[in-house]
Amino acid sequence: MEAHQHSPDSSSEECTVLEAPPGKNNCPQHAGNVADLYCSACDCALCDDCVSDHEEHPRVPLCEALEQHRLSLQEKLGFVQNRLPQISDALSFVKEILQQLTSQRASIEEDIQSSFEDLHKQLDVRKSVLLMELEVTYGLKQKVLQAQVDNLVRGEGDISAICTQMEEALAGEACVANLQAERELGERLAGLAGLGMPCQPEENDQLDLVLETDVLRKSIHNLGTIVTTSAVASQSEAMGAGLEQCIVGHPSSVTIVTRDKSGGACKSGNAILSAEVFTPDGSIVDGEIMDHKNGTYEFVYTVPKEGDFSLALRLYDQHIKGSPFKLTVTRTLEVDAESLQVSPSTTTATNSAANATPSTGSSDGTKRRGKSPGQKKKGSKRASSALGTPRRKTQNPIEDDLIFRIGTKGRNKGEFTNLQGVATSSSGRILIADSNNQCVQMFSNEGEFKSRFGMRGRSPGQLQRPTGVAVHPTGDIIIADYDNKWVSIFSCEGKFKAKLGSGRLLGPKGVSVDQNGHVIVVDNKACTVFIFQLTGKLITKFGSRGNGDKQFAGPHFAAVNKNNEIIVTDFHNHSVKVFTPEGELVLKFGSNGEGNGQFNAPTGVAVDVNGNIIVADWGNSRIQVFDGSGSFLSYINTSADPLYGPQGLALTSDGHVVVADSGNHCFKVYRYLQ
Repeated sequence: MEAHQHSPDSSSEECTVLEAPPGKNNCPQHAGNVADLYCSACDCALCDDCVSDHEEHPRVPLCEALEQHRLSLQEKLGFVQNRLPQISDALSFVKEILQQLTSQRASIEEDIQSSFEDLHKQLDVRKSVLLMELEVTYGLKQKVLQAQVDNLVRGEGDISAICTQMEEALAGEACVANLQAERELGERLAGLAGLGMPCQPEENDQLDLVLETDVLRKSIHNLGTIVTTSAVASQSEAMGAGLEQCIVGHPSSVTIVTRDKSGGACKSGNAILSAEVFTPDGSIVDGEIMDHKNGTYEFVYTVPKEGDFSLALRLYDQHIKGSPFKLTVTRTLEVDAESLQVSPSTTTATNSAANATPSTGSSDGTKRRGKSPGQKKKGSKRASSALGTPRRKTQNPIEDDLIFRIGTKGRNKGEFTNLQGVATSSSGRILIADSNNQCVQMFSNEGEFKSRFGMRGRSPGQLQRPTGVAVHPTGDIIIADYDNKWVSIFSCEGKFKAKLGSGRLLGPKGVSVDQNGHVIVVDNKACTVFIFQLTGKLITKFGSRGNGDKQFAGPHFAAVNKNNEIIVTDFHNHSVKVFTPEGELVLKFGSNGEGNGQFNAPTGVAVDVNGNIIVADWGNSRIQVFDGSGSFLSYINTSADPLYGPQGLALTSDGHVVVADSGNHCFKVYRYLQ
């Protein structure tokens, strides 16, 4: 091996270049010469014969240049390799979305096939009924007319025969021998002459078919639609004062604008959004999302205590721009209700909680009254009952207290994240709809964990956001799935059996069962109560968005009394309404406030054996008891362990009250002495 020593620029720097195999370090200009320098200006290797042409250029030893080149390539390689995990995660995530999309397509295809098969069956049944009606109606008319024809034919024959006989008699010679026969013929003629014959039609020939197919054809032409949106979380954004601050007990709002991958505003609704306000300790404050059907949405929420919170806004389970947001909640003793509070008579939020004005718009395009201009309301400190100190009517004392509480925040068995609906069974079970953990957990009446079931997904048998739960007399478990927009039915062991309401429901929140075994579904988004048979057949529905007696603004849960009347909590209208199974209003009670019998967004509801109505007062963090006519009786004493945003509640088989304390991530059981 040959060593070369070079001192370019008269420096003392030395570099030993080992002679490489032929060709690898050869000078590109002088074949056969070995290059041992590198011109940085010309970016090329140099041999001894090349140096004179690059006298004024910066030169470095070739080994150093090659090393630097390798280091640069290594750095670029590392940078690109560092992107692989990110790309791999993205690939997995997009594949998961694609798989869910494919599953959803299969599910919708199944629904379309099933729905149209059902329509075909109904058409065939209707066809058979019409043909049967035709035969019966024709048969009745034909029988009358045929009997009349038979009578007339007989009469005509009798008269023709006697007339012929009389004509023959009269044509013969008149004599005594024929007198008796002629006399008998005369009597028969007289009888036939006076005989009443049915000469007027006793029926008509009308048989018409009224078949309004034009309207039906138009309906069929517009029957069903495939709903989607091109909105993506990475481009969608939120705005409004409710992103940064709000006041305790006063509704605040945030506007969400959905955009597609290019940043263009989406013009249609139906995107799947979720919004949660988290306290520093991890508790969750619930709220309502309203779809304006134009690509924008409103999230309205009320925080029951002051502090530093965070607001998470997700689109298709992904955070939108800037989410989660830091939120400061403060308390004030006197507020201007017109400037800080969304009117209880409307569920439409303003863009700024600090500049709310009477609203006339709604998420479904209907108009409703807001707060009248100039109308103001003074706020006050929360009533002592809301902080856990019960205020009772002395003539009807109810001594209740906490028996036990179960749960903390988490995703393991016996832990919860935003628990909502509660149900109990006659077999001594307590069922909890664990919304954000996307499952239902089951406990004994003593609080012992038994089982849980459900898995995240949008296919039948999977739970996306369980909010309401009920137990059917058959033992089946009925679950309202808010995000999947249907109600799932499971066996008592947690095995999926069927779903109902798909294609009809927009956001089912609460479920209950009436005396006939029918499933009552409170659709929070549609502001409608649906009544289904367990088979999925719709019996009836009632209610619409608004603040009228037979309207709702974000209804939550329902219960059924011994008269089979349906009791519904009307969240934003701050009231409880009682209806007949046909949807006629029987009773309404409650108003917005903190006093006895008033509500700040009621949620859970149950009925005891005496017909008393127990209501979870979410915004006031308390439980109130009313008699069957809606008169206030008492509070359940929660002072030992105050509630924070209670939701669903129910009565256990041993007569206690169990309530989902969503803000504290637990459920609590209280004595309830009637």
